[in-house]
Formats: sequence, structure tokens, C-alpha cells
Amino acid sequence: MLIAFLLFGITSQAKTGSPEDSFHIRGFHLDLRIQVMKMQALKNFALHLSKQGINTLVMEWEATYPFQEDPLIPNRFAYSRQEVKDFIKYCQSLHIDVIPLQQSFGHVEYILRNYKYAKLREDDKDFSQVCPSETELNRELFTRLFKDMASTHPSPYFHIGGDETHLLGHCEKCKKKAAEIGISRLYFDHIKMLCDIVVSLGKRPVVWADIALKYPEFINLLPKETIFVDWNYGWAMDRFGAHEQLVKSGYEIWGAPSIRSSPDNYFLTRWQYHFNNIRDFIPICKNLGYKGIVMTSWSTSGVYSATYESEDDLVELYALRHVYPITGFDILISAYMKAIYSDHPLNTDQFIRDYCLSEFGFDNGQSEQFQKALFTAPYTITNGKVNSPGHITVNDLLDSAHQASKIFHMLQPSKNIKMFNQFQLMADIRVYYLSYMEIEKEVNSDNFSRDKIPSYLTRLKELMTRAPELDKRFRLLNQEVLYSAAIDEENNLRNQKIYNLYNRLSGIK
Repeated sequence: MLIAFLLFGITSQAKTGSPEDSFHIRGFHLDLRIQVMKMQALKNFALHLSKQGINTLVMEWEATYPFQEDPLIPNRFAYSRQEVKDFIKYCQSLHIDVIPLQQSFGHVEYILRNYKYAKLREDDKDFSQVCPSETELNRELFTRLFKDMASTHPSPYFHIGGDETHLLGHCEKCKKKAAEIGISRLYFDHIKMLCDIVVSLGKRPVVWADIALKYPEFINLLPKETIFVDWNYGWAMDRFGAHEQLVKSGYEIWGAPSIRSSPDNYFLTRWQYHFNNIRDFIPICKNLGYKGIVMTSWSTSGVYSATYESEDDLVELYALRHVYPITGFDILISAYMKAIYSDHPLNTDQFIRDYCLSEFGFDNGQSEQFQKALFTAPYTITNGKVNSPGHITVNDLLDSAHQASKIFHMLQPSKNIKMFNQFQLMADIRVYYLSYMEIEKEVNSDNFSRDKIPSYLTRLKELMTRAPELDKRFRLLNQEVLYSAAIDEENNLRNQKIYNLYNRLSGIK
């Protein structure tokens, strides 16, 4: 499996504990809403996960799943039914159970964007959520979709989503209903209907736990087979609500940290934050007696921007917040597995030293430099201001990014060079992005004037000359995993703001 080695590396970290004693589900969630993986790459990735101890894949197929009776749902990157069946069979040979995840409440833009399903929309403009008051229409649709997925997935589990239902109680029907029975009952009536469908198919329903934590009053409406997934990406345990109520509910619970989550995007990964999430949350899950653990890997926020031809004529939905592809995150996947097998919280410094030695052949000094560059100034920018604890300017952030990039290019791995090149490219993309953000801040300042436009155009043009080289590197590093059309789209999105500003300034007379 040479491709698997080149793409993801072969991790040699020793297994030191018995995760079976804590977690009978050792899972990985794969988000295919964007950055759809080629089938061979998907199999290679499953093999890589299996070698590290993963026994469960939660597949958020979204529009890549080839629904038979609902052909409007699949997108241009959808797999064939035979490909899906072959993949699941291959995973079975690796002793990996493949759990389908079919969003059935929120995050259903890819279904509701088609006006065939318009009667199910909670809002005529925001297609993210079905209306829970349309019980029979929901039952009809999701019975059909669940049966289809159950026919190809022999897993005893079925994930129905249920998270981030931001429009709960929004439409007039739901407002009236919520006033009568309460938000919790409105939510759990719909979830119960979905869970009952899953149970009727002989499977156990799996639900994200955030809304149950927020509105727990009617949680016990759900069948006893239900499993909740408590996702926590580094925040307080009571962020969504009183956590002890979920723990005492009697339902089986799995935990879920993340290797990619908001505000991560193409230009920033908060590496230290995710290491801390792995270090802190996995021991909590063990101590609370959670039966499973699933690492999530969001490729996008799940929020979409709509483009209309006219007020009522949708052209396209564009995913907000793209992140770097999964090919760049082997180090966090390995840290996750190390934490599962360890009897103690992950020692991040020691783990990175061991990882750098086994994967890249680095000594301790080189590993320290690698970690320094990886953790450098992980701050976002909003309206020209750096979101940091202290006072840091965009220029300061750019200087830090330059230093990180220099370290990555100074380090010379003796093996797994292609995998290491992902870190170099991510660092260079961040420098490219921050160079633009510095210009954007200046042209939005009170000091901006027409006479400065030529200098800004020169700086933007210089940035634009860097784009083809970054695009080429991105393609070379990810062409075995992503489709060519998807790579084109990612490259275009990464460069779009620069070209837009250049064209705007060029038009000022």
C-alpha cells in the first residue's frame, strides 16, 4: 500500500494501554461534505486507521451517498452503490464497522436546496433545517433514506445527526407548538420519530448530544437503545447545558474530540488547541464511563452561503470555512490513538518528540523546532484586528508566520518527506494569507487614499505571482486523495479575495 504510506505515513508509536477496557467503540468520523476523497484513498485511509487501532468509522457521506429513490440529493462526486458496498466490505475485512451518518434535522441544506422538498423547510431562505411540525412528511422522507442506507450498511448503529438545530421553533407552526409544549418537547418529538425508524430497522440510533444538553426535559422520550455523542472541542463541560443530566439519563454515551473545528480554516490550524483537547477530554470520557470515543474531522462549518439568480431562484450553496485536507493531520490522529491507549493524559511534548523521531527522523532539538513552528501564533483576524490575548498586530502575526515557515523549510526529514511537505505548504499558505490581510487592513484604514493605489496594486500583483506555485504544490500533495475539480475549487477559493481586491482597486480612476 505505497500510496497509504506516502499520504498518511506509517505511525510506529507503541500501544501502551488497553482501550477496550474503556471504549468498545474506537472511532473516527469522516466528513465528506466537501473535499470528497477518491475511493482508493478512502480505502488507504481506512487501512491506516485500522493499523492504529480504530474499529469504527462514522461516515458522514452527505451528498456523496448514491440514494436510489432520491437522485436529486447526490452531488457530482457521489460514489456508486457498488463503490459504497465494496468500501464497507473492505472495512469489514479490517475489522472496522462503518456507521452511516444521515443528518435528519439540521444540516440538511444539500437535501432542502431542491424545491421538491420545500414543504419540509423550516425557513424559505435558510435551508439548513427541516420543520419538526411536518411529522408525516419527515417520516416519509427519512424512512426512505434510512432504509436505503441500512441496506448497504450492516452496522448495528445508525447516526441520525440532530445537532445545531439553530432554527428550532422558528416557523409559525413551530412557534405555536413550542409555546404549547416547549422547545425540548418540540425537539425530542422529532428525534423520537427518527429513533423509532432506526429501531424498526433493527439498529441503535446515535445522536449528537448538544441539543439534548441544552433542552434535556424530555430526553427520556427516546428509546432505551439510543446513544448520545458528547462532542467537546476544548470548552467547559457545561457549554451546552447541565452535563450531569446527560450522564444520569441512563443512555449510553460516546465522547468526541476533534482534529479540525471552528475557527480552523485554510489559513489556520490551532494545533496546540487540538492537542489540548485530546489530552484533556479523552481522560474525562474514560472517567465518566463513556463506552465509545469518536474523533471528528470537520472539513467545513456546515453553514452555507446561498447565491440567488432572483429572490426565489437558488443558484448554488457555498460551504463557509474550508480547512486543509485530511492529508495534513496524521500527527493529530496519532495523538488521538496514543491518548486512547495510554493510562495517563497525553504528554504532548513527549508525544511530538516521539512522533518526529519515528516519522521524520528528527532529534530532540529538531523536534522542539518543529513544535515551535507548529504552535506559532494561532490567531484569527476579524476586520483587521488580531483575536489574541495581548496586543498583536497583523504585521506581528505575519512576522511569526514567516519564522514558522523558515523553520519548516530548514528542517530536513530523512523519511516521510511527502507528509512533512504538508506542514511546509500549510505554513506557506498562512504567510500568503497574512500578507494579503496586511494589505486589506491598510486599504480599509482612514489613511487610505487614491495616490496609494499603485503601491497596493504592486503588492497584490506580487502576491498573485506566488499563487501558481502554491496551487501546484497543493495539487501534487493532494492529487491522490482529492478529485481534480475539487482541487481547482480549493485553489480558486484560496486566491479569490486577493484577485477580488486587485480588480476593485484596478477599477478606481
